[in-house]
Amino acid sequence: MNNEVKLKTGTTTVGILCKDCVVLAADRRATAGNMIVDKHIHKVVPISGNIAVTTAGSVSDLQLLLKYIKSDINLRKIRSGRLTTVTEAANLLSAWVYQILRAQGGVCHFLLGGFDEEAKLYDIFPDGSLTAIDKFVSSGSGSTFAYGLLEDQYKEGISKEEGINLALKAVNTALQRDSASGNGITIYVIDKKGVKLEEVKSVNASLLD
Repeated sequence: MNNEVKLKTGTTTVGILCKDCVVLAADRRATAGNMIVDKHIHKVVPISGNIAVTTAGSVSDLQLLLKYIKSDINLRKIRSGRLTTVTEAANLLSAWVYQILRAQGGVCHFLLGGFDEEAKLYDIFPDGSLTAIDKFVSSGSGSTFAYGLLEDQYKEGISKEEGINLALKAVNTALQRDSASGNGITIYVIDKKGVKLEEVKSVNASLLD
């Protein structure tokens, strides 16, 4: 399997760094080739009380690494008596993507957002590289469409409410054109209070104006 085929991930995920939080969003459709195999999958997953990730790629590989990272975070808390920082979690997950998945030929793309001393957002690419994001990021087959809107409408110091609305617009834009993305949008906000689900079944037309 060549790299071009391996890097195809049928989904749309978005991460937006706001003034006092991180907004993570994704569609709910899982595909296998041209077949829709699940219309209610959750692609934004909390991994601790202050950290969540978006997922794109091979479902089995994603599930394995999510089990690893959740278990490791819990063990670190038991052993050290402190929470794993957002940066530590991002570095650990990127190392596993590099060490485990590259050797097996798996494909996973994570966007990791969290809040400890401040809001932080990271892009963990399928090759294991780790990039700190200071504005926004998108992954999956619908990311091209999402990026167009994000580039046009993102502004510095964006508020939580503005971030939620922008994430909705970005993912919804991809849903209109990318057949591998669809069946609704899920949004999480991560701030000093922790990880909170902001679930949206349909996009309000007023948000698209």
